[in-house]
Amino acid sequence: MKLLAAIVLTCLLVGLQSAAGAASGDQIYTRPGKLVAAGGTRLNLYCLGTGTPAVVFDSGWEDWAPVWTIVQPAVAGFTRACSYDRAGAGFSDAGPLPRTSVRIADELHSALHNAAVRGPYILVGHAFGGDNVRTFAARYMDETAGLVLVEADAGDPNGHRGDGENIAQLRECRDAIANRKPLPLMSQRPGQATRTCAQQFFRGLPEAVWSPQLNAKLLEIARTKVSMYDAFISEMEQMPTDEAYLEQHTVSFGARPIRVLTTGNHGVHALDPARPKDAQQQAYQDKVAQSQAKWLELSSNAKQLFTDKSSEYIPFDQPEFVIDAIRDAYAQSK
Repeated sequence: MKLLAAIVLTCLLVGLQSAAGAASGDQIYTRPGKLVAAGGTRLNLYCLGTGTPAVVFDSGWEDWAPVWTIVQPAVAGFTRACSYDRAGAGFSDAGPLPRTSVRIADELHSALHNAAVRGPYILVGHAFGGDNVRTFAARYMDETAGLVLVEADAGDPNGHRGDGENIAQLRECRDAIANRKPLPLMSQRPGQATRTCAQQFFRGLPEAVWSPQLNAKLLEIARTKVSMYDAFISEMEQMPTDEAYLEQHTVSFGARPIRVLTTGNHGVHALDPARPKDAQQQAYQDKVAQSQAKWLELSSNAKQLFTDKSSEYIPFDQPEFVIDAIRDAYAQSK
């Protein structure tokens, strides 16, 4: 039975790769880059290219470095570009709890220094990663050259109502892996195959834009790494604390560039033209866009850039949109 499942998965991955085209060179994310000491843990860093200021990427909740497989190599064509796995995720070691954005930012700061990646940095945060890079900037503004927020979280207009369900689902999967029990199934999605809880990461595994090798490695991690579940559970539990910290520690960026990328599809992992937004969904997206616009007040060199051609996962759907915003921030920071 296990052999049959492996054959089916391999065929699916190959089909996905040929249909969409894998991200070129994504095999570097199938293995650790450089494990660097960082305040009681070790973080896995991938650094490509040369130049200053360096661009540092942080990923969304339930994501890690491979979300930047297309964007990072392109940015490395004009400056140093570093992505990483937060503590507990990917190839990084487990880190101390609770997993607040303050702890995450301090660990990243320590890792960059220990890896001899010199500041100041252009910080790029996707979704929840936006909380972390904004916190980094608030704590280390003298080492911040600019900020690019990629459909970043701006507080939850729904008051984190769905957090309890997400945490319970993660904990059920975590306990199954820890006790070597069969993995629970995710809720059935219309017209799509059944999946286990280990396939919930990013926008679902396997991911069409990745090679079979990368998909296989990410699924292996998701099926075995208990500390990753502990980290993501704690990150979600701490989100209200993170948001309160940012409200209480507003710091001016002066003329440092800030670019805010907004899709109108926050929390939407894949676009479906056959299912347009209803009035309630549109109202939610309008609130998110308005909240993201408040970041423009932090700098005299801030722009909000809009696209309606992408899901929340702009690094996959429109990587050039992200690359161009980073290139602009880089040029302005010089």
